[in-house]
Amino acid sequence: MGANRSHRRVAAAVDAVCDAAARAEAVSLRHVVAAVARERQRPIELDFTKPMAPGVCGQRRAYPDRDVIVLAPGLPDLDRTLAHELGHIVFRHEGAEIVAATLEAGDDLIAYMLSQRSRRRGDEQPSDEVAEWEAETFASMLLIRLNTMQGRGTPVSVLRYDEAIG
Repeated sequence: MGANRSHRRVAAAVDAVCDAAARAEAVSLRHVVAAVARERQRPIELDFTKPMAPGVCGQRRAYPDRDVIVLAPGLPDLDRTLAHELGHIVFRHEGAEIVAATLEAGDDLIAYMLSQRSRRRGDEQPSDEVAEWEAETFASMLLIRLNTMQGRGTPVSVLRYDEAIG
């Protein structure tokens, strides 16, 4: 395991998200996303309609005034991908800012932009490998916590109370 990978950091992020969800009495992952958006005071929109490149399940897009999580239509495990992309937002992983003009950019321009992004990345940003590990580990830990509520309609606040008293 690389030195930059920290289970404690991920667990602390999951705790913070669950605390925000508890305050909002969230009962589903989509409600958790909304609670995180309120905590951050920055909207997070969900888009399930955009076709994605082959092999791409989801993507976080950062706009100047909001974040958008784009999920490929027909995913077999929508919550897993949504939780993963939420992890990128929670950890503030660097993402290419989307400007309307770049949405129709060709492959050469996209490749150039990605190469420039990797050159300007400072030490404060995790490598792509670590960022993906953090997002995936965050998704796993968050879904384990939330799955205990499935079918019960129990708010996260009750789940957190149950955890506290064992």
